[in-house]
Amino acid sequence: MNLLALDTATAVLSLALAAGENTWRFEADAGLRHSELLMDSIDLLLREAGIAPGDLSGVLCMGGPGSFTGLRIGFSLAKGLALALGIPFAAVPTLDCMAYHFSVWPGIVAPAIDARGNAFFCALYRSGDRICADMDAGPAEIGWAIQRVSRPEDAAALLTGPGAAALYHALPAELIDSGLVRLDTAYSGGSAAALLTIAKKSKILNNNPVDWFSGPEYIRKSDAELRQGL
Repeated sequence: MNLLALDTATAVLSLALAAGENTWRFEADAGLRHSELLMDSIDLLLREAGIAPGDLSGVLCMGGPGSFTGLRIGFSLAKGLALALGIPFAAVPTLDCMAYHFSVWPGIVAPAIDARGNAFFCALYRSGDRICADMDAGPAEIGWAIQRVSRPEDAAALLTGPGAAALYHALPAELIDSGLVRLDTAYSGGSAAALLTIAKKSKILNNNPVDWFSGPEYIRKSDAELRQGL
């Protein structure tokens, strides 16, 4: 199968293309320019892989949480390509993808995205399994959640993702001083490759009917919705 994965959930635009036995990747700090860069970046990957859009077997995108605009762009393009080419598309939760590469960590893994207003989108994982729902919470609440699920035999909880450093430095001092929490300093950007791997392993494109009316998981309301009292 030739699969295209799009990560537009954060400021980093991350793409991964699996074609045959090989994988091609693209990554750029896009800021607010995802819509400007996305199509040209996909075209670049397809040309590097030597395949045409019609050779794609499926399209994947991040399911959220993350940037409201970025998630909408990713969903819109994934659905548009899938409809035009007559192929399936699917979305995978963003935080699942950020936690994926730390499945062997011997303790809690907490991927985080800065949600502004001293709040973070975060979830907790152990041995690759999600152990709580996505949170939109402040540092103290996230710290308490980590304390509650940590076991004596666990290594320090690992914070990762684009919001990890900001969350780490905002946590209550006693959590840091106790060694209960550790910062992943190797975080390096987007998670399209993890999205691709998760989808291939779970066979999500094969096992689930396409929901053309699905949309991103935002967790919180947008600023526009809050202003309108929705």
